Amino acid sequence: MFQLLLVIIYLAFISLGLPDSLLGSAWPAMYREFSVPVSYAGGISMIIAVGTIVSSLQSDRLTKRFGTGKVTAASVLMTAVALFGFSISHSYVSLCLWAVPYGLGAGSVDASLNNYVALHYASRHMSWLHCMWGIGASLGPYIMGYALSGGLGWNMGYRYIAILQVALTAVLVFSLPLWTKQAADNTEQPDGAGKIKPLSLHQIIRIPGAKEVMITFFCYCALEQTAGLWASSYLVLHRELPAETAAGFASLFFIGITAGRAFSGFLTMKLNDTKMIRLGQGFMLVGIVLLFLPFGSITALLGLIFVGLGCAPVYPSIIHSTPEHFGADKSQAMIGVQMASAYAGTCFMPPIFGFIANHIHVALFPVYLLAILALMAAMHEKMLPKVSANKTKKDDFHS
Repeated sequence: MFQLLLVIIYLAFISLGLPDSLLGSAWPAMYREFSVPVSYAGGISMIIAVGTIVSSLQSDRLTKRFGTGKVTAASVLMTAVALFGFSISHSYVSLCLWAVPYGLGAGSVDASLNNYVALHYASRHMSWLHCMWGIGASLGPYIMGYALSGGLGWNMGYRYIAILQVALTAVLVFSLPLWTKQAADNTEQPDGAGKIKPLSLHQIIRIPGAKEVMITFFCYCALEQTAGLWASSYLVLHRELPAETAAGFASLFFIGITAGRAFSGFLTMKLNDTKMIRLGQGFMLVGIVLLFLPFGSITALLGLIFVGLGCAPVYPSIIHSTPEHFGADKSQAMIGVQMASAYAGTCFMPPIFGFIANHIHVALFPVYLLAILALMAAMHEKMLPKVSANKTKKDDFHS
């Protein structure tokens, strides 16, 4: 039963990644149909991001009340409905309205599933599950490309993904007894039996190390999204590479993340979460230094690969270490605020670099990444003694 549930969770992570890259791949066809500027994609992304932040902050309350299984099934269903709504939309305003349930569903399922895996499974599964997300995110554009090249339109691309999400919802509903049994066998409350009072945002922030891990997560996602969004522009505008070459180089960043997470799963058998995070930050530093070097396209290519490989273990390891650092009873609340911080970094930091690139120069791309990395590393190291001291106090109290 335990392994069957793990297989279902793996499928859920692939499904989670499927819609995440759809808007970017479909927007060149969508914005012309709706007669809006190409920049209006940012508005939809912002609405989705705000929804994910709100639902992430509510994940502790929802999970304690209904249990992970029901929250996951309901959230995936909400995402499926939103994607179907996208497929039948005929105006930009409709897309914005459907983006609300899309964001609300995505945030809840992300926080709940990550906490569940952090509590019940080994670190290697967290890395491999996020690798599965990368596979899903890579498959999404292919499905959209199939719909567009086949003359079916972007609407059918969204509809295909919506159908897959409905199928996953059915699997999750039938698997609810497995979630309940697993919860009863471990520390989590069974579905609907939430007797532990959820923590308020003020209470969470006051936990030793909470502010530091929130900033760490903010910085990580800011770096990942900025690198993914602006790498190609940096290579074209500053390194003067052809656009098609730059696009191929930029894709290696995402390949590095996905392949790195597959390999990180094996490394976690030898290294703990803290060492994995430090290792990832070290690879990021090497990659950013390579981006600084003026030795042609090869250093830029290697730099993006190293930054991608460095990003690979950081996100899963921070999530997986949360129950150990903050306690199993607080992990859902902590992962909720970490997810909210992550989405905030994703939402705000790439546009800030866009402003810098537009008004100063795109050559500051590695400088910007280095500044974010420095703050991330500093906050993570500052957090560690605080959570260690807090654990020592708890152990002394119980003894």
